[in-house]
Amino acid sequence: MDSPILAADRIKAILFDMNGTLRMRVPDEKWQQQSVEHLLALLGMPDAPASFLEELTRRYKTYTEWADENETSLSEAEIWTKWITPELPPERIVPQAVELMLAFRNHNGRHILKPGATAVISELHRRGYRLGVISNTTSTADLPRFIDVCGLQKYFEVVILSSVFGVRKPSPTIFREATRLMRLDPAQYAYIGNKIANDIAGAHKAGYGMAILVAPGSSPLAAEQAQADKPDLIIHELVNLLDIFQQGSQK
Repeated sequence: MDSPILAADRIKAILFDMNGTLRMRVPDEKWQQQSVEHLLALLGMPDAPASFLEELTRRYKTYTEWADENETSLSEAEIWTKWITPELPPERIVPQAVELMLAFRNHNGRHILKPGATAVISELHRRGYRLGVISNTTSTADLPRFIDVCGLQKYFEVVILSSVFGVRKPSPTIFREATRLMRLDPAQYAYIGNKIANDIAGAHKAGYGMAILVAPGSSPLAAEQAQADKPDLIIHELVNLLDIFQQGSQK
């Protein structure tokens, strides 16, 4: 296997996971309460007890476990009518399924970019690297809206979401979709993620030149490198990427 330095010299495209890698969730009591109220209003059940939301959460978790096991993503309409609220009339749920999923996801907290993310992405772009996103998500609207609000859309050549593509990481199929769209050899891609099972394993199966794990020094993820799907590198901060990928401007 090539050294990380030699592998980095071949990289022309750097793709990112979003949740836990480029962004994180923070508590926001007002935001979360408004999201719950909006969710219940969309469902036509504004006075539903707390136990109702707990049941929706349990059903959502059951779906995500099934989706992970099968490396499959369903549309918001399918998730809500088949998994989360099958007892409610589909004609009420389907037209607002996208907003339902947004409200449901937001009730757990507000997403913000990780410290330094914008500066790192901007600098990698300036150095000549082609950038993109491959992310597992149950929402087709969440990440596009977030990327737009954060002003990152000008940097990302591709944004591939499992909720749109229909396949979830770690399937190599979703990683190969990026190579199809960007028309580079798989060995010229690096993938940056925070989960070995999804991000590192999937990128390696797709033949990516590098798979880098972002894990704080105190994180148990850092100890997972003993697994079969070892990251090519483990970094603790996004800014460490600027030490690894220095040659883009010379390509």
